[in-house]
Amino acid sequence: MNKPLRRIAIFCGLLVLALLIRDNWLQYVRADELNTHKLNRRVQIERYAHERGNIIVDGKPITGSVATKGSDFKYKRTYVNGPMWAPVTGFASQAFDANQIEKLEDGILTGNDDRLFFDRTMAMFTGEKKKGGDVVTTLNGKAQEAAFKGLGDKKGAVAAIDPQTGKILALASTPSYDPSVFAGNSIKDSENRQKLLNDKDKPMVNRALRETYPPGSTFKVVTAAAALENGVVEDIDAPTDTPEPYLIPLSRTPMKNSHGGCEKASLNAAMEVSCNSVFANLGDKVSRDKMVEMAQKFGFNNAEIDTPVRASSSVYNKTMDRGGNALSSIGQFDTAATPLQMAMVTAAIANDGKLMKPYMIDQLRAPNLDVIQTFEPEEMSRPVSQENAQLLQQMMENVVEKGTGTKARINDVTVGGKTGTAQHGVGNSKRPYAWFISYAKTDNGSPVAVAVVVEDSSGTARDDISGGGLAAPIARDVMKAVLDSKE
Repeated sequence: MNKPLRRIAIFCGLLVLALLIRDNWLQYVRADELNTHKLNRRVQIERYAHERGNIIVDGKPITGSVATKGSDFKYKRTYVNGPMWAPVTGFASQAFDANQIEKLEDGILTGNDDRLFFDRTMAMFTGEKKKGGDVVTTLNGKAQEAAFKGLGDKKGAVAAIDPQTGKILALASTPSYDPSVFAGNSIKDSENRQKLLNDKDKPMVNRALRETYPPGSTFKVVTAAAALENGVVEDIDAPTDTPEPYLIPLSRTPMKNSHGGCEKASLNAAMEVSCNSVFANLGDKVSRDKMVEMAQKFGFNNAEIDTPVRASSSVYNKTMDRGGNALSSIGQFDTAATPLQMAMVTAAIANDGKLMKPYMIDQLRAPNLDVIQTFEPEEMSRPVSQENAQLLQQMMENVVEKGTGTKARINDVTVGGKTGTAQHGVGNSKRPYAWFISYAKTDNGSPVAVAVVVEDSSGTARDDISGGGLAAPIARDVMKAVLDSKE
């Protein structure tokens, strides 16, 4: 072979070698990356080539699949009562991917999870159509319905938890949206989604998990817990040394009370009528660092609370001065909480001081209904002793029996609660937030703890906005729904 031909042969050989190396690089090294790449349309086509598994509540699906016309995506997602369940399910869209449970458990729902390999293999031999697995939730359908209907046209949220297990029983947010309206990939789906994104009322925000609010007087149960745990209060019926007027530390500004009789009021009496001055005084005596410590035991300042949908971090400021701590001790200033967080606080008190990790997926199931994974209750912390938790229960039950929370009463059931009307805007210029936290108690402990926030109630006079008036009846109906389902 002459020299020019030899050079051409070597060059061609190098080209073939480079091609083989590139081919193997793509098939083996980058295979997973390319398979999951958002621009790989074949992956998307396969994802929607078969019916998606369902999200289950009370043994029934709240989702479904329907054949798509005029698209290479064969099936799209449908929802049963989509607006009511959107804070739980999230959305699954051919054009806009997915979020919340639909995203987090996409592998199970599409049938592509590695744990479903055997099912996929068997389907190849039996000729059965591929189908996704199911996600079985902890939700209580009646409680969710009571929460959603109770909120109605109000802007707000509800979170309900089983204190003994941490199972989330209800998670409602209003205004809401129907995930079905942009489940496809048409121009109409895109327009529907954009309309929701442009809505000033933010219907796609999960207010129960992702919105934080000043908790107002509902936070006073945390301050009371800190006072008891740190020995600042030993007898809940003994007078405190709270003067009237009480000046906010480092200032000449008096703390305002909405009720008389707060001078030297006992912790029990102050909880009953929600004395700001008493709790600001106690928060100052406990100290900022000890207040931070107590708040964090209940879950504040924790950015990794997963349900499995991640909740926004509730905040108790670690660096504020004495005045800021006193104001934060009554749930104002820099204090901010999600409805889930305040449900966790209530659940821990109702469960005699033990806080269980909140979760809303009970089981993952294969298409043949075999259980792939079961989620078990998990203790998160013990913010207060059993003795002090029972003292807090006593005070919260007084609030419902003869204090500001009487609208949460349920016949022949022991109910504990705490109202809150949180200031909103500079100088309290905006409509306040109405809060209520509560639990119901049976002979076997508490099966439900609830937090309700009403962010805005159109048509309600500003002076009539209160936790006891607006939020307590919603909490009552949610608790009653859970109790009725236990019978």
